[in-house]
Amino acid sequence: MSSENHIDWQHFTQVDMRVGTIVSAEVFEEARNPAYKLKVDFGPELGIKKSSAQITVLYTPEELIGKQVIAVVNFPPKQIANLMSECLVMGVPGEKEGSVILLTPQQNAQNGVRVY
Repeated sequence: MSSENHIDWQHFTQVDMRVGTIVSAEVFEEARNPAYKLKVDFGPELGIKKSSAQITVLYTPEELIGKQVIAVVNFPPKQIANLMSECLVMGVPGEKEGSVILLTPQQNAQNGVRVY
């Protein structure tokens, strides 16, 4: 990695990543690409935020309920079809074409706790 790609600690801390629990997941029929509409509970400080997630290859809506995820919560809201997405649920590409593996804590964590 070249030194041009390095960031300092201050820049890293500006990305607000939090643990949240998915409380609602449904097929996002209006989306251009296969996706789910998610509602994620980030605890009393941040509340429930909506997101669109293209995670349909590896997950069903039913198995997402109760799953804890890592999400960026300080991006500005983004209009996706008829949904105003309020957070970015994080994942990495899976081996299966078009698949995304959600980033999750290994053990249950308190909703809203910050990731460092």
